[in-house]
Amino acid sequence: MTNRVSKRLVTFNKPFSLDSIERQWPAGNYTIETEEEPLDNISLLAYRTVCTTMILHPPAGKSGRHIFIEIEPSELDAALLRDREAEGRANSEGLSA
Repeated sequence: MTNRVSKRLVTFNKPFSLDSIERQWPAGNYTIETEEEPLDNISLLAYRTVCTTMILHPPAGKSGRHIFIEIEPSELDAALLRDREAEGRANSEGLSA
């Protein structure tokens, strides 16, 4: 069997960082690519994640290279949660002002 690859677009409303990468990334859209391989199981089709990659696109309208960074899915989930919580706080503070 062959590996499968899925892609999804995530949006950060604020600059963010990942614990394993000592750099802050700007707010924006990021493509997340996940590669999975099938497990050897005759009775059930199941997959295991091989790697998760964050793809950094050049700024809109500018030429440049795409950058591929292997990341931990749990770190991405945590960063997205922090971003949503910060956005929620900003919205609630804006409503109460």
